[in-house]
Amino acid sequence: MKRLFAPIAALFLTTAPLAAQDKLTVMLDWFVNPGHGPIVLAEELGYFADAGLEVELVSPADPNDPPRMAAAGRVDIAVSYQPELHLSRRSGLPLRRVGTLIETPLTCLVVLADGPVQSVADLAGRKVGFAVAGVQEMLLEAMLAHHDLTPDSVEQINIGWSISPALMAGQVDGVIGAFRNFELNQMALEDHEGRCFNPEAEGVPSYDELIYVADPERMDPALIARFLEATERAGAFIVNDPEKAWEIFAATDRELQTELNARAWADTWPRFALRPAAMDAGRYIRFEEFLVAQGVTDEQLDISELAIDVTGGKQIE
Repeated sequence: MKRLFAPIAALFLTTAPLAAQDKLTVMLDWFVNPGHGPIVLAEELGYFADAGLEVELVSPADPNDPPRMAAAGRVDIAVSYQPELHLSRRSGLPLRRVGTLIETPLTCLVVLADGPVQSVADLAGRKVGFAVAGVQEMLLEAMLAHHDLTPDSVEQINIGWSISPALMAGQVDGVIGAFRNFELNQMALEDHEGRCFNPEAEGVPSYDELIYVADPERMDPALIARFLEATERAGAFIVNDPEKAWEIFAATDRELQTELNARAWADTWPRFALRPAAMDAGRYIRFEEFLVAQGVTDEQLDISELAIDVTGGKQIE
């Protein structure tokens, strides 16, 4: 995604507590945007206060930071991606999935609708940009393989935050890691229609887009369970009255009050996890099988190495 807001070192969500509250620091995957609706609404509606929590949100300086910061104990929870969790565990980060924020894929491979790339196969010999090293390259290579193309069939370029601008300026012919609720709307508003190739339609099993991860050795399961209960309440509020929820969300920052964010909200809220603590273990097992089939790894991780049930403090089996 394009940098939609000015950099935020830390956004503090606070209320005047009547009693001492437990503190949680949460690092987002990006700058505050509609994808974080349940977290922001849980604060604005007083659900965190009801749960005895004071929540601090921190935006990353680099899109690769959140898992590393959680593993290093710099934050209590990080918002990450299910595919990234599978790779993070193999790189030695002691993280587990503790909850889900958005339960459907949002990532897509975007090209210009009126450009020469009309299918993934047309990317052969062209340039593709990515923002998050490792996970997005893996998704791209799987999509290429679905069309009998090898990784070296394209030139992969790390474009950092500049996803849509790099594509619209012609610096690359496609971008992987674009969010279908943001980049397509952003491009349309700038008179550049985009075409989205969805990973789950191009050889990649469906997955949870945004998840909460934490280090099981450092975390307090009871606090995280209370965090998830509060965001579950907020998710129910959003699905029951998405227009009112948007008004509350947008009122938290003038920079959120744009046509792009209004469109993104409409495309995002139906995808929020209404049971953030619940987990589809089969989805994680299938993704492990996919990684083995793609040659990313030689063996599957057990589900207990990927997730923990904070409501009971047990590893998921």
